[in-house]
Amino acid sequence: MTRGWEPTLWGRVHPSSGIVGERGGDLGGRCLALGVTGSAAIYRSLDLARLLMRYGAAVRVVMTRAAAELVSPTLFEWATGLPAVTELTGAIEHVSLARLCDAVLVAPASLDTLAEIAGFRASTPVSALVQEAAGLGKPVLLAPAMHLGMWRRARGLVEELERQGFHVMRPVVEGEQAKYPPVELVAWWAEALVTRGRDLEGLRVLVTAGPTREHIDPVRVVTNPSTGKMGVYLALEAAWRGARVTLVHGPLCTGLPGGWQGYLQETVAVETSEEMRRAVLERIHGVDVALYAAAVADYRPARVQQAKLPTAAGRLTLELEPTPKIVTEAVRAAPGAVHVGFAAETAAGDEELEERAREKLERYMLDAVAANNALEPGAAFASDTNRLLVVTWRGERHEIPMMHKRMAARRLLDIAAKLRREGPRPRA
Repeated sequence: MTRGWEPTLWGRVHPSSGIVGERGGDLGGRCLALGVTGSAAIYRSLDLARLLMRYGAAVRVVMTRAAAELVSPTLFEWATGLPAVTELTGAIEHVSLARLCDAVLVAPASLDTLAEIAGFRASTPVSALVQEAAGLGKPVLLAPAMHLGMWRRARGLVEELERQGFHVMRPVVEGEQAKYPPVELVAWWAEALVTRGRDLEGLRVLVTAGPTREHIDPVRVVTNPSTGKMGVYLALEAAWRGARVTLVHGPLCTGLPGGWQGYLQETVAVETSEEMRRAVLERIHGVDVALYAAAVADYRPARVQQAKLPTAAGRLTLELEPTPKIVTEAVRAAPGAVHVGFAAETAAGDEELEERAREKLERYMLDAVAANNALEPGAAFASDTNRLLVVTWRGERHEIPMMHKRMAARRLLDIAAKLRREGPRPRA
């Protein structure tokens, strides 16, 4: 039973407990206190609570009076299976929950609540919970949502909150609103911070993602089935954990919620392998960790036709030439960085997969290679999941079992961070 989960109906666990952990997240066994304040975006916190539960967490909701006027506390009890705290009583709920829960997430966080927290005030159940939890050294995460004018006023407040040690997720600014970020991104951000913290703070990370397209003529290309999901998940996971991330990507079809690009320091869209090569080499200097998750085309047409080839011409023979190996030039340009390559193989089993991964590890002088088997369902292109076999230059072998790509990215970044701490591979 998840810690913090309590029977609430005739001595039985509430039916909502049935969704806990159904998506196999990393929050199993953890309790999160969800603070909800008086913002019009409050309705989205119902979905957030449920998603955090699906990632494994027990969720305890605490509401301001303004929040309880907008959405009934009964609805949050239905969502989580536990009664929402709306007033502080002699049971000193803010103290009990601060001690019970592993972290506090305030979403949406109104301007008034941000000011109250920054000013060390505790006049509402939410701000009192935050002050107690912060004093106990628990992580406190804030996701503001408000009108644009208020957000502009809040920016200095956000800087002060971060100086005090709070984590603040920037809203998605559209038109005249600073909107509640997509629920999927808020839950992922919270999961990463609660389980890993800001352990990549200060690192510069470069990630490549997606396929490249090599033109036959203006309307036809040679490409591959990559959607770019693995690379984008690596980039966002690194950003949640404090890294300054540059993502160089080919044409993407990620299925991620809107606004995700705003959480990266830089995103660079390219199309061809040559464009990706130039973009990577322009940005590789000074990078601490580089992860080459892009499925760069190995071959391109030797000649590109300037006009569309007529189909009436019948059979077409293409002469293909190899594309430059971006990773080779990148390793040479930044020998002091940790370089992690990817290998999508068609292997008979893990023994052959590992053999091919180690061959690429040595051929390109990489620090690590993450290999997957393109023949295995759910472990390669166009999937939300992945299974990776990771080998390192230190002789280590890591197995990342089949899991959602955001969690696979987390574990691969753990390996890359360890390699960075221990020092990259010596290169002549």
